[in-house]
Amino acid sequence: MRPGSRLKISGLMGLFPADFVQNADTAMVNGDGAHDHTEEAESKQDRDGEADGGEESNEQEVIVIQDTGFTVKIQAPGTEPFDLQVSPQEMVQEIHQVLMDREDTCHRTCFSLQLDGNVLDNFAELKSIEGLQEGSLLKVVEEPYTVREARIHVRHIRDLLKSLDPSDAYNGVDCNSLSFLSIFTDGDLGDSGKRKKKGNELEQIDCTPPEHILPGSKERPLVPLQPQNKDWKPMQCLKVLTMSGWNPPPGNRKMHGDLMYLYIVTVEERHVSVTASTRGFYLNQVQRHPFERIATPFQVYSWTAPQVDHAMDCVRAEDAYTSRLGYEEHIPGQTRDWNEELQTTRELPRKNLPERLLRERAIFKVHSDFAAAATRGAMAVIDGNVMAINPGEETRMQMFIWNNIFFSLGFDVRDHYRELGGDAAAHAAPTNDLNGVRAYGAVDVEGLYTLGTVVVDYRGYRVTAQSIIPGILEREQEQSVIYGSIDFGKTVVSHSKYLELLDKTSRPLKVQRHNVLNEKNETVELCSSVECKGIIGNDGRHYILDLLRTFPPDLNFLPVEGEELPPESQRCGFPLQHRHRLACLRQELIEAFVEHRYLLFMKMAALQLMQQKANKDCNKTDAPAITDASAESSADTTQAAPSDPPASPLEGKELEESIPGLAQAKELAETLVAEDGSDPKSREVVLNACKAVGSISNTSFDIRFNPDIFSPGVRFPDDSAEDVQKQKQLLKDTAAFLVSCQIPSLVKDCLDHSALPMDGATLTEALHQRGINIRYLGTVLEFVDKTPAKAQLEHFYRIGISELITRCAKHIFKTYLQGVELSALSAAVSHFLNCFLSSFPDAVAHLPPDELVSRRKSRKRRNRVPGGGDNTAWASLTPSELWKNIASEAQSYYHFTIQCESADQVVEKYGLQKITLLREISVKTGIQILIKEYNFDSRHKPAFTEEDILNIFPVVKHVNPKASDAFHFFQSGQAKVQQGFLKEGCELINEALNLFNNVYGAMHVEICACLRLLARLNYIMGDHPEALSNQQKAVLMSERVLGIEHPNTIQEYMHLALYCFANGQLSTALKLLYRARYLMLVVCGEDHPEMALLDSNIGLVLHGVMEYDLSLRFLENALSINSKYHGPRSLKVALSHHLVARVYESKAEFRSALQHEKEGYTIYKNQMGEAHEKTKESSEYLKYLTQQAVALQRTMNEIYKNGSNASIMPLKFTAPSMASVLEQLNIINGIIFIPLR
Repeated sequence: MRPGSRLKISGLMGLFPADFVQNADTAMVNGDGAHDHTEEAESKQDRDGEADGGEESNEQEVIVIQDTGFTVKIQAPGTEPFDLQVSPQEMVQEIHQVLMDREDTCHRTCFSLQLDGNVLDNFAELKSIEGLQEGSLLKVVEEPYTVREARIHVRHIRDLLKSLDPSDAYNGVDCNSLSFLSIFTDGDLGDSGKRKKKGNELEQIDCTPPEHILPGSKERPLVPLQPQNKDWKPMQCLKVLTMSGWNPPPGNRKMHGDLMYLYIVTVEERHVSVTASTRGFYLNQVQRHPFERIATPFQVYSWTAPQVDHAMDCVRAEDAYTSRLGYEEHIPGQTRDWNEELQTTRELPRKNLPERLLRERAIFKVHSDFAAAATRGAMAVIDGNVMAINPGEETRMQMFIWNNIFFSLGFDVRDHYRELGGDAAAHAAPTNDLNGVRAYGAVDVEGLYTLGTVVVDYRGYRVTAQSIIPGILEREQEQSVIYGSIDFGKTVVSHSKYLELLDKTSRPLKVQRHNVLNEKNETVELCSSVECKGIIGNDGRHYILDLLRTFPPDLNFLPVEGEELPPESQRCGFPLQHRHRLACLRQELIEAFVEHRYLLFMKMAALQLMQQKANKDCNKTDAPAITDASAESSADTTQAAPSDPPASPLEGKELEESIPGLAQAKELAETLVAEDGSDPKSREVVLNACKAVGSISNTSFDIRFNPDIFSPGVRFPDDSAEDVQKQKQLLKDTAAFLVSCQIPSLVKDCLDHSALPMDGATLTEALHQRGINIRYLGTVLEFVDKTPAKAQLEHFYRIGISELITRCAKHIFKTYLQGVELSALSAAVSHFLNCFLSSFPDAVAHLPPDELVSRRKSRKRRNRVPGGGDNTAWASLTPSELWKNIASEAQSYYHFTIQCESADQVVEKYGLQKITLLREISVKTGIQILIKEYNFDSRHKPAFTEEDILNIFPVVKHVNPKASDAFHFFQSGQAKVQQGFLKEGCELINEALNLFNNVYGAMHVEICACLRLLARLNYIMGDHPEALSNQQKAVLMSERVLGIEHPNTIQEYMHLALYCFANGQLSTALKLLYRARYLMLVVCGEDHPEMALLDSNIGLVLHGVMEYDLSLRFLENALSINSKYHGPRSLKVALSHHLVARVYESKAEFRSALQHEKEGYTIYKNQMGEAHEKTKESSEYLKYLTQQAVALQRTMNEIYKNGSNASIMPLKFTAPSMASVLEQLNIINGIIFIPLR
């Protein structure tokens, strides 16, 4: 790491209010809980049998946890000393970084830290510094500047000035991203709660939402996506800050300490020249929530941006031409040796918690730096700014090295993939390889190394960026590969050390050791697929690469001559032809399948044991014969089990209920499996069960896959024929399992709302979690279409169709862009979007001025950069042609039929929204558009012009290293909470938060989940202000790390609104709910089960502030959505009826109130019975309403009869109390207050 590179804050908490950091004593886990937890963590850590030191390690773990942090005092010149929480494994450098980010010390960059007059070494760890302990005083001492320090200082000033300006977030640089929460909360929520008087807040609220947020509105504006603060003016102090033309200082000035000269123009037009000398210069800045300006670990891009004026900025300009284009990267001693950094961090010790934290933090930091550098390099390659290492070859065959990273394009070079599907295979291979790298990285075997790998899609090209194995470029590949095959199995070699290392991965990755034949018909033993190559680098490390077949092939998409798939697959029309032969099963599917088989194995062992017991009771002697029969019958059941899709998820439970004593037998079976197999009877039981489920061992349950089965070039020796046959059957069973178990269970989860996808990304995640690849999207949609409860899956179907269409459009867009030269890029993108979304039937492309094109043609260069095509074929695309292509792509890739010839037809037929399609295609392809209102439906002019396309970003896939210990704490905390031990749970989760911060720094998705759970616990335990503070951080972080309109962010907004309401901040709660509703309308439209929850929340808050008519609009919408998605007899619908009835009661419209409450009562009575408290409550409320209605009627009659001198009994009209509204809010948001245990 270069000393000058800006180390981002990691575990240090100096940026945050004190309440963010837990004290060491609260972090200490209470005695007994800690033991079970750490044992569990240890066992997870060492699942592969390398436990370290049993009991002692647990003791040590607990002691270590206390040791995670201490506080030091910092004294800077001219400020009061302040406390800073640090942890022993941090470096002094990181305290520097915190001081540069803190408001009161941010103007210093050139200083040293001193303890008792001794200067601390920047790169020393805090725990290695003698005398540094709890309460030590560190002094900040100014140091003389050098040229380097002065440059760093100028850059820091620019960063401070820029930290208030969102343009870096719009441009997607330096890990900046957008956040808008503060606009809705008017700054920080923490204080506002105390400032406002609760009593008179009711009068000042304006509750009316904008028109487009009201239920039923068809308008979907884009501009509110990025709201502007009314009072916000760009904080501009300087117009120009640049290097002066008088640089460098002449000798006589140098002797006086001049380092360089700056030229500055202030906002008031004062022109100033500044001399940077060894004695320094200063500037100051303004306040924002720290979370709004900390860098995120990976870049987040925004698909919309306003028009930003381009201002002069010397540091940016200088940056762009030094570090960005890669000149600086070629200066010896300046570049980072990525491979060395990535591998060295893996080699760090990991025996105890502090070591593991340090190691995981280093791994994470290097990974995020590598991902950023690889992305920059990939863009430079495609933009034509990097020289190829083989410039004589044609464009698509070129390879590049930049900044010690190797780049290759996703094309089939030298017909390498010819038999596997050519370019389509070459495009799929990098992502498969990345999945392999991810899997081996997670297993984390000592001594086995993978390459840093990042896959970047940019401007229609796929670029793979890899770290470079030392010495690989000097020798031929044939000489380097000592394990595996470079020609897909024709020649194969093996190596004992590799077999030993890979053997450690074979159990967790379920890879079977197997033999293959080489070109001389000799048997070679492998423990991976043949493509997996082993190379020993010049550094002596054992590397594996080309991990594209880590997981076994997916037979549903790989037709093989003479092989029949199981009936479950055939019924769904499999096997289908795919674009390439690299279709693999996902790791999640393999895990789920093995889990499924394990349950079967246990069940069968239990059944046999029961049978043996029954035979003993009858004193029969032919027990073995019966067990054989039972094994066969159960083997039949394994084949038949998944055959009936709807029943399969329930099959296990029914079986258990139908056989008495099965539970005890299961326990018996578990002890029997754990035995050493000395008893012949039990051995036989296990053997039968093993055979039936396809275990590779006869004495214990162990399922593994041979990844080379059905690989075209691979041949197996004759003696493993039986084994190969078994493996083929296993693969067929797995393919059938995906179709008959996983797809139905996904649909079932959507029906009971335990899975709630809201957009393409969350849908993809839901599929992937269950091991279903996206190529099954068509199959999933057809399954939904045939489901009896299809109406309750309409939201899922709609999101699926929109995902399928935008993915097809993405495939077409990719090849469309490849031919476009840089100067025509925005014209080409806007033309494509017009063809895709605009109702204008004859979209015409605007070509760049002619003379440019003709001059290009005359200068024919053979060797163009990848992105420099000068064809204009893209301009001839028409809307009808594009939609034809989309339909045929849907057919050929997803095997799904879309009958639509235009955007309008699709929108009409499937109930889609154009704004949602625009968001999905932009996010998938990296397009950034101008934020303004687009008229998609005009038939007279196209919706987009080239000025509307602001940028095109890379779409980046990379490995996400995990914080394993923190995650175990988090899981244990969740488990404790579920058991009702809230306090212990809270402590574990606080500890997890500390550890996450230690590994990931301050911003990360997992920290976000931690904060959300903490906030919920604070709320349930009655600490509302703390809940508010944690949830505010969760929202900010979700906006920054996932994006401002990501479904998770929408949910975070809803939680924050609830806690605001509980804190008496009603108008803020409403603003947040309206924001959430607007985002949800853009992302998925109004017709979604989650909208019912959101509308119930809005309706309740409006009811609380006595906006009855408005409240009814939202609550009645919630009622109709709940009825649609949960069925008219659901308890959710009963609750919705009750909420509507309460508002009608407040309006004194008792007839309507009675009608709704009766509906609710009927549902409660039918579902829960007369005696249930809910039914009783409802019945009481009905009586009360009836009395009120009768009283009102009497009064009315009295008025009619006696006119103005009627004696009227005063009627009780009650505005709902805040407590009762809050109680209902808690109920609908699923928050149940349980007595603390």
